[in-house]
Amino acid sequence: MMKIKKNVAISESGYLFNPGTGESFSVNPIGVGIIQMLREGKSEDEIRSEMLSQYDIDADTMEKDLQDFIGFLKQYALIDNNDEKKV
Repeated sequence: MMKIKKNVAISESGYLFNPGTGESFSVNPIGVGIIQMLREGKSEDEIRSEMLSQYDIDADTMEKDLQDFIGFLKQYALIDNNDEKKV
């Protein structure tokens, strides 16, 4: 299960700050929603279902956009991958 690192701060307006790296980012309201769901411990399937029910978007587009966004979070070390490292 993926989770946003606890020390990463996010404002309601979508301003993200990673104190570990000093980097800051701006995400749109959909990105804020995804981050909040990750913080709540929701799985990718749960996030996908919720996003499809909230927005008028087809499943293929949602899948691509969600994977791109998760890739962004991983690239900038905003996700705590502790669970994924277990062998």
